[in-house]
Amino acid sequence: MQTRKTTTAPSDKYRQDALAAAQAAIDKKGIEPVLLDLTESGSYTDYLLIASAQADRTVRAIADAVVAVMEERGARLLGSEGLRDGRWALLDFGDLVVHVFEHPLREFYDLEGMWFDAPRLPLEIPAEQRLEAQSAYRYDDEQPARY
Repeated sequence: MQTRKTTTAPSDKYRQDALAAAQAAIDKKGIEPVLLDLTESGSYTDYLLIASAQADRTVRAIADAVVAVMEERGARLLGSEGLRDGRWALLDFGDLVVHVFEHPLREFYDLEGMWFDAPRLPLEIPAEQRLEAQSAYRYDDEQPARY
């Protein structure tokens, strides 16, 4: 099995590619994208982008936009999964791995929780694309529990 070379220090090109991919997700109405910096973790990739979408068509639109932006920047898609069903998409560019989920799946898999200690790169996300603004994703109509 071939292993990927990861950097031990942040590379400006890889960081800029990851930020451009995040912006593509934001431009296609990705909900609450999170860009994790894994350069210091010795992980399988340097950057991990996670975003939600409202529907399967939006998952595919976000994935297509990310692929287009990365190809324009000279990155090659090494592999992809889940695009046919549209509820989840995995895009592997080597130094960047992208997950786009329909939101309930994102909560179920909780990838951010697996990398809770990884630094998050700041992204400018419009208010309407924040989770707080997405009432359709709220499963409880009741008041929060009081302890």
